Amino acid sequence: MSYKLLFVCLGNICRSPSAENIMKHLLTEAGLSDRVYCDSAGTASYHIGAPPDRRMQAAAKRRGLELTGCARQFEATDFEVFDLILAMDRSNYEDIRRQDPKGQYADKVKLMCDFAREHGDREVPDPYYGGPEGFNYVIDLLLDACSGLLAELQQAGSV
Repeated sequence: MSYKLLFVCLGNICRSPSAENIMKHLLTEAGLSDRVYCDSAGTASYHIGAPPDRRMQAAAKRRGLELTGCARQFEATDFEVFDLILAMDRSNYEDIRRQDPKGQYADKVKLMCDFAREHGDREVPDPYYGGPEGFNYVIDLLLDACSGLLAELQQAGSV
């Protein structure tokens, strides 16, 4: 594995595991799964060890995607392990940056929506307290953003 991606949201049961699994799916389709390692984490410790939210799993399944993994919390050591850390929203971004007070790893932290091409969203909305349409929308948004991310990594020669 030459390149390492970490997707981060608040609890690591909805958005970030979806992004992780969508990216893995796209990498497999592109024949690049052996060149990129994907993981996800949450800035909070609410759900450590839990699988992806069942509603998120259902939304992914409707798109032919399977969500696997278990929640873990973001750690400062992740800055050294991962090449790119993708925050789902501005709050997650700021929480991550606070763990790097000297800004040593600032260039590694990006917003996931920076890579979206079809959607104009600047943040991936948290669907946790909403209905099924929110989970479906997040899957669509992440499919877009992960596709854009993959294209940028390929263009930059990172994968």
